[in-house]
Amino acid sequence: MTQDPRAAIAAAPMHWRQVAVVALCIMLNALDGFDVLAISFAAPGIAAEWGVNKATLGIVLSMELIGMAAGSVLIGNVADRIGRRPTILACLVVMAAGMFAATIASGVAMLSAIRFLTGIGIGGMLSSTSAMVAEFSNDNRRGLNVALNIAGYSTGAILGGLVASELLASTGDWRSVFMLGGVASAVAIPLAIFFLPESIESLIARRPAGALERINRTMATIGHAPVDALPPPPGEIVKPSILSLFSRNFAGITILLTIAYFAQIMFFYYIQKWVPTLVSGMGFDAAQAGRVLVWANVGNLSGAVLIGLLSQRFDLRPLVGGAMLAGVVAIGAFGLAGPDLTRLSLTVAIAAFFINAGVVGLYPILAKTYPAALRASGTGFVIGIGRGGSVVGPVVAGWLFQNGASLLAVSLVMGLGGLVAATMILLLPRAQRRAASLPA
Repeated sequence: MTQDPRAAIAAAPMHWRQVAVVALCIMLNALDGFDVLAISFAAPGIAAEWGVNKATLGIVLSMELIGMAAGSVLIGNVADRIGRRPTILACLVVMAAGMFAATIASGVAMLSAIRFLTGIGIGGMLSSTSAMVAEFSNDNRRGLNVALNIAGYSTGAILGGLVASELLASTGDWRSVFMLGGVASAVAIPLAIFFLPESIESLIARRPAGALERINRTMATIGHAPVDALPPPPGEIVKPSILSLFSRNFAGITILLTIAYFAQIMFFYYIQKWVPTLVSGMGFDAAQAGRVLVWANVGNLSGAVLIGLLSQRFDLRPLVGGAMLAGVVAIGAFGLAGPDLTRLSLTVAIAAFFINAGVVGLYPILAKTYPAALRASGTGFVIGIGRGGSVVGPVVAGWLFQNGASLLAVSLVMGLGGLVAATMILLLPRAQRRAASLPA
C-alpha cells in the first residue's frame, strides 16, 4: 500500500527544504510586524506635515488593524479554497504595493485607504503562513515552528523599529519608513516564488487537476519517495467556508477558540498600549517609560520561544492554559510594583512572558484542531474576530482609570481575560469529543 504523504512528513526528520519553508514564513511574518509598526514611526511626521490632530491621526493608526481583522477572516478562507502559495504571493504583492503607495499619499483619506488595504494583506499573510508552517512541519517540531512563526511578527517589529528609527534620524522624512517596507516586501516576492511550494496537505484537501504530480514533485524535493495515488478522501467532505466553521462538527470548537483568543488578546494589549502612559504618570520621563515597554517586549518574545520549545515535550493545551493563569498572577504583581523602575520592568516582563505565551500557544492549537480543508479559514476567523480584543482591552482600561480605579484594580480586572481564556481552553477537549461523536 502506498504510504500517505502526510504521514511520511509527520514521522520523518525535517529536510532542509522544509526548514527553508518555515524560515521563509517566519521572515514573511517579520515583514508583517514591521509593516504594522511603520505607521507608528511615521505618525509624528505625518501630523507635523499635514497638520492633523490626534483624533484624526488615531483613525489613520487604526486603519491597518481593521484591515488585518478583515484580511484574517476573508483571506484565510481564500487560502483554503485556492491554496497557501498563491494566497501568500498575493498578500506579498498587496503589502509591497501598499507600502510604496503610502509614500505618494497626498492626504489623510488616501493614506487611510492605503493602510486599510495593506492591512488586508498583512492579516491574510498571518493566517496563511500559520497553516503553511504547520503543514510542512513534522509532528515533533510542529508546535515549535508555529510558535516561532508567530514570534517572527514580534521580531520584525523590534528589528524593523530599530532600523526605522535610524532611517528617520538620517532622512527626517516619514515616507522613508514606508519605502523601506516596500523594498523589503518586493525583495521577498521572488524568494517566495522560488522557495515556497504548495502545501501537500492543501493539495490533498482540494484535489485540483495535476495534484498528484505536484505532490510528487514536492515529495522528491524534501527527500521522500513518490506516491502512486492520492489518499482516499475523508468520509465527510468539508467545504472551506465560514459557514463550515459553524457546522455542528465545528461550531463549539470555533466559539471556544474565538472567545479564548479575544479574551487573551484583550489582556495582551492592556500592557502594550497602557504601560508607557502608566509609567510616565508615576513621574518618569518618556525614555524611561519606553524602556519599561522594551522589557515587556523582551518578555513577549521569550514567552513565545519557550512555549514553542516546551510543546516538543509536553501536551500543549495544559501549557497554554497554565501560562494564561500565571499571567493573571503576574499582572497582579505589576499592579503592586509602585513607582520603582526596576520592579516595574521586572514585573511587566514576567507578565508579558506568560500572557504572550498564552497568545502564541493558541496558534499551534488552532493548526492541530482544524483539518487541512479548514485550517487557514479557522485560524483566520479566530484571530480576525479575536483582534477585537485589541480594541476593547485598552478602552476598558482607560474607562476604569478615568473613573478612579487603581493600577492594581485595573490590572486584576484586565486579568479576567486570562481567566476566561484559560477556561475556554479547559473546555476545548469536551467540545472536540462531542464533535467527534456526531455523525458526519
